[in-house]
Amino acid sequence: MGAKTGLLVYADGDVPGLLRQVGAADRDRTLAMLRRLYPGCEIEQCEGSNLWNGVYPPKGTVHAASWPGVDVIGDQGVMIDAPSELPAHLVAASAGRRLVLHAVHSVVDWLAFAVWEDGRLVRSLSLSPDSGVIENIGEPLPFELPYWAGDHPADIVPWPGEEEEPYPLPFHPLDLGEDALRALCGFVQEGRPEPDDIDADAIELFGFQVRDPQGPAPADEEAKLRGAAEAMEPPRIYALAPDGSLIERPT
Repeated sequence: MGAKTGLLVYADGDVPGLLRQVGAADRDRTLAMLRRLYPGCEIEQCEGSNLWNGVYPPKGTVHAASWPGVDVIGDQGVMIDAPSELPAHLVAASAGRRLVLHAVHSVVDWLAFAVWEDGRLVRSLSLSPDSGVIENIGEPLPFELPYWAGDHPADIVPWPGEEEEPYPLPFHPLDLGEDALRALCGFVQEGRPEPDDIDADAIELFGFQVRDPQGPAPADEEAKLRGAAEAMEPPRIYALAPDGSLIERPT
């Protein structure tokens, strides 16, 4: 599946430090948090997950947990191209706190992350090879500097029949995305774990179905997705040849 995240964290200080101290979250506290962040929505508890798997829940599902000092929300709805356009009520909820957004979609090599301090945006970056730099606000954070300095150039294997062209960005967004996730939230999804990393698998999140009564009905959304899947061509499967190139395998 590759790395995918749609993550918001509200914290009273350093996120990794706070997450290292959490125990079991309180369901009622978490539900109260969601009612503040999703006003007017219908919220119903469903199967939960954990911090490692729960940062990219199915559409319409939110994985969340609230502890004293730190709140975590996994929701596809926060995966927006320009983090500075995060809905105002979500930013306002961070008054007096730190707010971190982390979003990655590995299929298109897209990364976005942002940090607010007491409701003020201090850093936002969003980029992908197809769209280039979508948003770049504030000074780069320390973990970014080696990437912008050219210390981590992208190493890309071209698709069969395509000319090998320079990667359109100075680094691979997914590589920076893993370092951003570690620096901002204390864990990684696909990178090599380090001794100080949080055991995200051990941090349980509650699951909730969140539906806007004014939005499309779930059955209509499911029918739309099913139609799109049926219209897709059969998958093409590739493997690495001994020389490192990609070759198509018969299906």
